[in-house]
Amino acid sequence: MLIGQQVTIIGAGIGGLSAAIALARHGAVVRVLEQSPEISEIGAGLQISPNGLAVLDALGLGEKLRAVGTRASAVVLRDYRRGSRVLRLDLARHAPEQTYLLLHRADLIEALADTAQDAGVTLDLGRQVTVIAETSQGVRLDFSNGATEIHPLVIGADGLHSCLRPVLNDAIPPFFTGQVAWRAMVPAWDDVAPEVGLHMGPGRHIVTYPLRHASLINVVAVEERRDWAMEGWSLPGDPDALRAAFRSFAPEIRSILDRVDSVNLWGLHRHPVARHWHGTRTALLGDAAHPTLPFLAQGANMALEDAWVLADCMATLPLNEALPRYQMRRHDRAARVIEAANKNARNYHLRNPVVRTAAHIALRLAGIVAPSKMLQRFDWIYRHDVTRT
Repeated sequence: MLIGQQVTIIGAGIGGLSAAIALARHGAVVRVLEQSPEISEIGAGLQISPNGLAVLDALGLGEKLRAVGTRASAVVLRDYRRGSRVLRLDLARHAPEQTYLLLHRADLIEALADTAQDAGVTLDLGRQVTVIAETSQGVRLDFSNGATEIHPLVIGADGLHSCLRPVLNDAIPPFFTGQVAWRAMVPAWDDVAPEVGLHMGPGRHIVTYPLRHASLINVVAVEERRDWAMEGWSLPGDPDALRAAFRSFAPEIRSILDRVDSVNLWGLHRHPVARHWHGTRTALLGDAAHPTLPFLAQGANMALEDAWVLADCMATLPLNEALPRYQMRRHDRAARVIEAANKNARNYHLRNPVVRTAAHIALRLAGIVAPSKMLQRFDWIYRHDVTRT
């Protein structure tokens, strides 16, 4: 159904580039419009879980990304003040057949862009779309330079501030969750275990893990606060404010934060999952359809799943059937993952010391009595393989 079909994708992020590769492999003529003048990413880490890696493997990027990434051996939850271990999810022991990959975002984007171009995808940079409209002739795109074009089929992979989403859905403003997050990266100064560390404290938590063969440490720190903060994770933040917010955390965390000289800050806002993911000749994917809070590390993985499923539907069904089938296959799963991420935020930030102590004791006991079952709680996420369904 796709051979010779012209498809335009707005956004050269993870979802957009993955969809471009998958569609081109099915014979589509794909063009990706990106508002930035170059394909680049700020320093940030990603956790690619097995469900996302299944898509990257199917796209032929798995081997290359394993070579530049770090395979996580465990996820370790710790008390914020003492750094004592609360729960260790031993991935190497209890899920040896699965790969959880820690990647620099720039490495993933570079690999996707190179693969897309090898597949014949055209990357059209410095093209900012400002208005989208479906017409009887096709999808009209208006650009910031005043140009107008008509395209047969348009996919909006243009993120949180998607131009396409409000065309397909009523404008429902997001609400500030009362949480802000910092992203930073520091050089590693000692041997770093290939683990994801999560220190949990009252009203805040911090995640650290190594990147690029343990030469870097990625930091994501989340704090609850009343002051509204702008959405958009490339906004500059204050390293001293980050250190002040986490000054009561364990010495190993303070040591990492002491080395932060540049940090990005963004306010975490909750968006509803889009009610309509498609029009007659348009479709949404990734954050444009279902923005996800970063408490299960599933944003990139959900975008990868979307990309594969959309291409699969379009390759096997007429367009008027493919787009509804795509939404049917993806909507409920995305909503369930987002709700699970929201619950994680609450569990990480327990303020009452009695409740927090009791919860941590329960986690420790569960880790001793049934360590594999603690990991299996999320099998419905990590063992789901859209390339085989």
